[in-house]
Amino acid sequence: MQQDKEQFLNLKTHPGRLKAEEAAWYLGFSPHEIPLLVSDGVLKPLGHPAQNAPKFFALVMLEELRRDAKWLSKASETICQHWKDRKERECETVSHGRNGVLTR
Repeated sequence: MQQDKEQFLNLKTHPGRLKAEEAAWYLGFSPHEIPLLVSDGVLKPLGHPAQNAPKFFALVMLEELRRDAKWLSKASETICQHWKDRKERECETVSHGRNGVLTR
């Protein structure tokens, strides 16, 4: 995996359409973070793919986003907020139990 990432990032020219994993590498995010950005509307895939279809991203758009500090900040905040919300939901489930009964 690391070798694939290094080979991709060291290409002199990248293809015009990137897979989600390649887009993550190019933008400096983890591959598992791309679906979070897409689902929150922070990152737009090409076309109108089905929810369970592979997503592709335009290199020209990724180049713009990569240089946009505001977008990078928003994307990073989106990811942080996702994990914060998830942790809160998990704590709620543990403290109230699965059927609403308080557990400790």
